[in-house]
Amino acid sequence: MTEPNEETLQAYLDGELPPQQAAELEAWLEKHPDAAQRLDQWRGQDDALRELWALPEREPMPSRLLAAARPPARRFSPPWLSQAMAAGLVFALGLGGGWYGRQAYQSEPPAQIASQAMDSLPRQAAMAHVVYSPDIQRPVEIGADQETQMVAWLSRRMRSPITPPRLAQAGYELIGGRLLPGEQGPVAQLMYHDASGQRVTLYVANGARPQAEQGFHFASQGPVNVYYWWERGRGYALSAGMPRGKLAELAALAQRQLAGS
Repeated sequence: MTEPNEETLQAYLDGELPPQQAAELEAWLEKHPDAAQRLDQWRGQDDALRELWALPEREPMPSRLLAAARPPARRFSPPWLSQAMAAGLVFALGLGGGWYGRQAYQSEPPAQIASQAMDSLPRQAAMAHVVYSPDIQRPVEIGADQETQMVAWLSRRMRSPITPPRLAQAGYELIGGRLLPGEQGPVAQLMYHDASGQRVTLYVANGARPQAEQGFHFASQGPVNVYYWWERGRGYALSAGMPRGKLAELAALAQRQLAGS
């Protein structure tokens, strides 16, 4: 068979191809491992998004935000549309976090406000990781080959210097970075990978550390593990689909550099 287009691949993932065409496509995929790998990445991204979306919330979000965040059922949707819907979900969840923050400020004691701030950081970081780390074509907005321009741009938008930590001694190189919407303004996401292709993202958000909270905190957000902490008026969250112990080592390496920068 000829090379299938993206609509055909998406239809196959959704189980919408006739049995004979699906069998032909499977035979074609066996001879084209790169296409099969891309299909697995799409499938993994969809599964991870569904799992994160299914995580219980501590309190109900307004129905208007849920309606804005929940993507419609896909039918023959190209990958760029899936990415756009996923990015919209991140933005809507950011709005939801802002809604929670406003309600907390109006009616909840300080301890609950701090707890919500802690919960929000790893969840937002995990969602952003799930959305962008599987992207093959454009995982970042500015690549590491333009690191000087990337750092200047992110620092300007974040209104204070951004310094990407060096994780090379742990086997991870910087891919680049991008800007995302956050609860208290722009958020930076830095992405790294190792020789095997394993990706790790560092989420950097402006915001003071909740009172009496210091050191590392761990959160498991569905398929993603997150270590997060606060440093000099910023929240940092390192996310990856890797074992907790290995991620802890990477987070400690990043934290030591950020504390000294």
